[in-house]
Amino acid sequence: MVSRLAAERAEAYRRYNEALTALDRAIQALPELPAPPPPYDEQQLPVINEALRSIPAGQPARSSWWHKTIVDSTWRVIGPMFERQAAFNAALVDHLNRNAVAHREVSAALAAALPATRAGFESLIRFESLLVQFLQQITPLADAGDRELRDAIASLQGVAEVAQRASARASREIERLGTVSPATAGGQAPAAVVAGQPNNAVDALKYLGFEDRFRGSEAEIRARLIDYLPYFDGASSVLDVGCGRGEFLQLLKERGVAARGLDLNPEMAEACRARGLEAATGDALATLRALPDESLGGLIAVQVIEHLKPAYLSQFLQTAFFKLRPGAPLILETINPACWVAFFESYIRDLTHEQPIHPETLQYMLQASGFASVDVVYRSPIAEGGRLQRVTPRPEHFGEVADPVTELVSTFNHNVDRLNSRLFTFQDYAAIARVPDVR
Repeated sequence: MVSRLAAERAEAYRRYNEALTALDRAIQALPELPAPPPPYDEQQLPVINEALRSIPAGQPARSSWWHKTIVDSTWRVIGPMFERQAAFNAALVDHLNRNAVAHREVSAALAAALPATRAGFESLIRFESLLVQFLQQITPLADAGDRELRDAIASLQGVAEVAQRASARASREIERLGTVSPATAGGQAPAAVVAGQPNNAVDALKYLGFEDRFRGSEAEIRARLIDYLPYFDGASSVLDVGCGRGEFLQLLKERGVAARGLDLNPEMAEACRARGLEAATGDALATLRALPDESLGGLIAVQVIEHLKPAYLSQFLQTAFFKLRPGAPLILETINPACWVAFFESYIRDLTHEQPIHPETLQYMLQASGFASVDVVYRSPIAEGGRLQRVTPRPEHFGEVADPVTELVSTFNHNVDRLNSRLFTFQDYAAIARVPDVR
């Protein structure tokens, strides 16, 4: 059900992001609006009106009979044309006068409308941009709620897993007690009870849950450990100290390498046996001491030695040297305390850690114990996005003459590199050693 909901949520996010991208691309650009037109040219209107008023209307005046005779006979011919021309002139001037008013009003309206239209477009574009910004805030808000929900679910799952393991542990204890002989039952309490094992069992259950939550999934651990397989090609009787849930034991089994696991946590050993792997519960140093010399074809301890006290670790390395066959590999992976991120985000999170071990310190301890060709391999680099970022110089910073800005950029980047080399390097490292062919 959870996976189905996760798939539905991912699909909903995909559709939402596609719609948001389309909306963002649809934001309008401010169009190129024309400037208001020039005002109507009324310069000649007064002249035209004055000229129209200066033209006399009707038949010209007559001063004598012969003048009257000539004017009347001539007017009868040209009078109608003058009257029509006068009527046309009057209509044309009237049209020009009236259109001048209309043109003035149109120019004034355009002069007011164009800025208003521009302001309207700008407001619309601003609204569209604000709308996209608002919708972009929905995703972080939904993500925050989703993270809160997932954290709550993870917390409930963690409690349920611990309870499930406690129930399984109790069932096994009940079955074991049911097989105790009457003589033993009547003589004394079971050794597990005397030794205080119920409390240890609870701690084991808690730590198994801690590993499940913070160490990583089985697939992630397998991917990290697969690089160690070539060191054990052709080996036999390999011992995985601190085998945990058995990821590396399973890899060795799939590769045809005989191996067994050892873990202090009985729940871890039980988890391995449930998968068909050979694993036992016990102390690493005591187990090694009980083995014949040169009986192991290889030994690996992943994220174990940081749980050991210095004196114990020294004895563990020395004893391992004698129990391994000539040429056999020893691989010890641990948190890299020289990487501050690894120290503060991984090392101090685990309350069972005893001592951080610097790579050079572990290398020396192995050499002092007799191991040859001790190599330190750094692993799990901090991703580039998690490191401090350098300043990108501008082209003018590459001139021959140094200026204050160039020196500032150079100094800043130098300090960034120094901090990255301490804060954000490799989170883990592995010391890979071999027993010399001749001791």
